[in-house]
Amino acid sequence: MISEAPPFWWRKADWRAWLLSPLSFLYGRIAGHRMAHARRASVPIPVICVGNFTVGGAGKTPTALAIARAAKAKGLKPGFLSRGYGGSIDVTTVVDADHHRALAVGDEPLLLAREALTVISRRRVDGARRLVAKGADLIIMDDGFQSARLAIDYALLVIDATRGLGNGHIVPGGPVRAPIRQQLRHATALLKVGSGNAADRIVRMAARAAKPYFTASLKVRGDNTLAGTKVLAFAGIADPAKFFRTVESRGAEIAVAKSFGDHEHLTEDEIDDLLATAEQQGLLIVTTSKDFVRLAGHQGKAEQLAQKCRVIEVDMVFEDHLAAGLIIDRAIVACRERRLREMKAGNNSRPSA
Repeated sequence: MISEAPPFWWRKADWRAWLLSPLSFLYGRIAGHRMAHARRASVPIPVICVGNFTVGGAGKTPTALAIARAAKAKGLKPGFLSRGYGGSIDVTTVVDADHHRALAVGDEPLLLAREALTVISRRRVDGARRLVAKGADLIIMDDGFQSARLAIDYALLVIDATRGLGNGHIVPGGPVRAPIRQQLRHATALLKVGSGNAADRIVRMAARAAKPYFTASLKVRGDNTLAGTKVLAFAGIADPAKFFRTVESRGAEIAVAKSFGDHEHLTEDEIDDLLATAEQQGLLIVTTSKDFVRLAGHQGKAEQLAQKCRVIEVDMVFEDHLAAGLIIDRAIVACRERRLREMKAGNNSRPSA
């Protein structure tokens, strides 16, 4: 899957999108066929998948964290399941937030591991089984909606209200991962994040398909006021502009804004440039929690940059404070129904005496 979204994906479809439309058609046919005919393995506990329609961030990780917190409030032991994108470890691994580094396990798993048991695995089925063995009673998948070979009990698709589906074309002509109607068919519900109207079309499509939707927004954790402060803001996430808007919403004046690729680890030269620019202009350095964990555990310049950073942390806040609990409850019911179907299928397949 392509991880970096070219800028033209997020504007009205132009000649590049249309030129690539034959490849998009082929990609969509293959992706849709795989979704429709996937053989999915089963685990004995509920599985919630937090995914999105498009390549790039829409708020999946903050959503997964919010659901985990709601699960813990119910007395459950949630476990996160991730592929560990951006990390070098290629075996199923329990993430240790105090000892692993982002280079090994990926940045998002480190954030998840701060909240709950987290396993990374290139094969999600193996990772799910490890979580069961570790005592988890609810699995929250961060991404994997279109490709997972694991039975999902509740699929929540997150969509950003500002960027929506971009130009609406399928990869490589646009950011959409698979035909929208195919994705909706396998979705349980939608989560619209933010206050824009770019997601309205897909919300209407979901309503016609009898799919419920929730609304939420990203809120800065704590006070974190930056009123009147001149800052150097840097971000290596899917939508750096969203982070820059968040910084400005805290009253900061962004004197320098630096964007890097999603999950990108900074080079020594890039770190030197950030430190030198901030010092020369007397700027406070601010960044995201994802960028910060990629610096953590390193020495030298990376350690210097980490020490000088003010981290702006955000939480996903559902408009309906009962929504996360409702999602968990419905996943539990769906899991019970799935297990009953599996038991009946197993009994029916046994030869009669």
